[in-house]
Amino acid sequence: MYKINTTTENGMRIIELVNASKTTSAKINLDQGARLQELKFNDIYLIKEQEGFDYATSYASSILFPFASRIENGKYTFQGEEFKFNCNDGNNALHGLVYDKPFELFEPEEHGHCCFATFNYYEKKRSVGFPFTYFFSVTYTLFEDYLKISITVKNMDKLSFPFTLGWHPYFNCNDFENSHLSFKSDEKVLLDENLITKEVVAKKTPEVFEIHKKELDDCFVLNDNTVTFSTPDYKVEITQNSVNSFLQLYTPKDIPAIAIEPMTGVSNSFNNKIGLQVLEPKQTHVFNCKVKLIND
Repeated sequence: MYKINTTTENGMRIIELVNASKTTSAKINLDQGARLQELKFNDIYLIKEQEGFDYATSYASSILFPFASRIENGKYTFQGEEFKFNCNDGNNALHGLVYDKPFELFEPEEHGHCCFATFNYYEKKRSVGFPFTYFFSVTYTLFEDYLKISITVKNMDKLSFPFTLGWHPYFNCNDFENSHLSFKSDEKVLLDENLITKEVVAKKTPEVFEIHKKELDDCFVLNDNTVTFSTPDYKVEITQNSVNSFLQLYTPKDIPAIAIEPMTGVSNSFNNKIGLQVLEPKQTHVFNCKVKLIND
């Protein structure tokens, strides 16, 4: 029987989804945007807190909405009106508005083969940079060898609004030399020195994408919705269901982990419109991701 436990860590509310043998589990932090703080399959940690890698700067496993990555100078124009987000990354706005919001647990369910919990956030205040109200919900469903993440956004406003979505997980990697990625892409997003999108260029990704001795902060246009990450400890498949599928890769210095980020848009999407979507009043959008352990 799968169980859902409630606890606190460092003053934060934590929900743990766990199987009967406690070999597979997921920890969600309600007070940090319902982020996936930890993920374990078969007693192997795929995602785990890293010492000296603070969430305030790493955004580890944060959910990114209403935009992923950066908005140049925090400024954008939508339907003829100009807006400006607060800038939290030098001159730019970074990673949206929900990554640090407190979520509430809703209708957790325990079953013999899985368990799931939903976390909700209602934005009722119209901020200067994003003067719209919305309902935001994240459901984590844990099975023996995979985790499904379902994100639901509902426009509660009288006006439509622009958005992209993303997820910012860091996967453990203790051996970069013998680890690699595999994904299909014929286009790469070129970024400037401030990590703002310059252009999209034709560039075919090799079948085996090596990560050893690379300082990655790169974005790719995916041909399909599947990315595979192979390490000596585990092999995992990350999928998403978006029509617009992008992949951001980032290797932080001196941290044994790599960010493998599924996104529906790119850096500065509110201005370059790459992957940008519009949600009409009272309409709902659903974005699904799955992390599956592959047993070769």
